[in-house]
Amino acid sequence: MNKQSLRHIKREATANALADAAFALALEQGLDGFVVEDVVRRAGYSRRTFANHFSCKEEAVATAAVIFKGADEVKSWIEGLNEDTSPLDCLYQLMKMQLTTEHFQKLRKLVSLSKQHPSLEPYILSALHGLQLSAQELLNELSRGRYPEGYTHLLTGAVYGAVLPLLDGSLNVRLPDQSAANPQGAVTVTFDHYLDTMFSYLRSGF
Repeated sequence: MNKQSLRHIKREATANALADAAFALALEQGLDGFVVEDVVRRAGYSRRTFANHFSCKEEAVATAAVIFKGADEVKSWIEGLNEDTSPLDCLYQLMKMQLTTEHFQKLRKLVSLSKQHPSLEPYILSALHGLQLSAQELLNELSRGRYPEGYTHLLTGAVYGAVLPLLDGSLNVRLPDQSAANPQGAVTVTFDHYLDTMFSYLRSGF
């Protein structure tokens, strides 16, 4: 591993630690219940280090909820991919790996926080857009120019757009650790079923 790679890993680990500390404080005390000094104290870094990574505590909180901790799994998956695998199938597998129960719950908590603290909203949108762009760049790399320009934009936009209603509660979709009925007694579909249905529409139409 070269020095540049090691430096990147350390920088990413520092940002993640600061973001996780900010997110934990937001859940414990609400967004108005802590300041940046509390974040750096909990994470064990300086205020200057925080400023090197984030512009404010809101950005750090939003970043924590979209941190993807399965990068090694994705790397192994990419290395084993068949060259003929379609962008749609690649995106399906990526969503299955990326949207774990833990990740999804953090995203839902973030959206819930934003309803109480609207100042979070632009940072949430930016963070989610970052996830979408990462997926799009990956699809572009894997497709090697075999598909029309704009195709990967269309796919990622449709898929990530379809996830948003699950985060704000507009659609009743059940995660693996949730019961089959919500508090109102309405039966919900599983996330896997929702994902399969969504990709079925993309493959075959409505």
